Amino acid sequence: MVSPKALTPFEVYKLLPQSNCKRCMLPSCLAFAAAVVGGQKRLYDCPDLSKDSIDKLSATLEKRSTMEPRQAEFVDRLLEKIVKLDLAAVAQERGATYVDGVISVLSLGKEFHVDSSGQMKSACHIIPWVQAPILSYLCNDKHEQVSGQWISFREIKGGIDWRGLFQSRCETPLKLLADSHPELFGDLIDLFLGQTAEGFDADVALVLHPLPHIPLCICYQAADGDLESDLNIFFDSCCAVNLHIKSLYTLCAGLVKMFEQIAAHHS
Repeated sequence: MVSPKALTPFEVYKLLPQSNCKRCMLPSCLAFAAAVVGGQKRLYDCPDLSKDSIDKLSATLEKRSTMEPRQAEFVDRLLEKIVKLDLAAVAQERGATYVDGVISVLSLGKEFHVDSSGQMKSACHIIPWVQAPILSYLCNDKHEQVSGQWISFREIKGGIDWRGLFQSRCETPLKLLADSHPELFGDLIDLFLGQTAEGFDADVALVLHPLPHIPLCICYQAADGDLESDLNIFFDSCCAVNLHIKSLYTLCAGLVKMFEQIAAHHS
């Protein structure tokens, strides 16, 4: 399925006064545009944005909800597939464990248990952004081991179609979060068994394992003088095989939401 085209920060930016007045409490109009698309700011938080511009953008932003993956339908299809799986064989291949008819998958240090009917249990709260990617990971037709080679989201099959949504819901809000919470990456290392990575041209390169064979690397470059901050998320090349693009997007968007909650709790 091809995702509908997402509204980009630049499309919002074109209708802003571009004065960088900072009255929205962000450093620039471009940062404000990214926050609007990512859901962290509302259009009327800009005091100089005209009513016509607000009306024009609001109509487009309202349509964005239809771009989100239809999780309930997707999960139903996965549940139909999982009943046909040899869970013991799947566990051995995919870095999970299998005991007494239940496969257990480690996600960011937390265990999630799935039985042959697809019922999922965990000491953690199970929400759609966790459930769908785990089921998708187990049901995926193909699987590769971790390669150690990093690729961008757009290099994954379907990534070009989903790129706008991935930027607006994952990379941009995470960048804004890192800008305002410098301690964030230290917290992620402590809470989710994160590891620092070498070889990236970034101030911080943090590797997380949201699923056993789905490593991702968050690379963050802090602002320096006139240069704005930058953040990119990279994936081990095995992710292009091991998880459907929809599930990969869902997983990353869910992680960012969780990181936002952690930052809000600690502030």
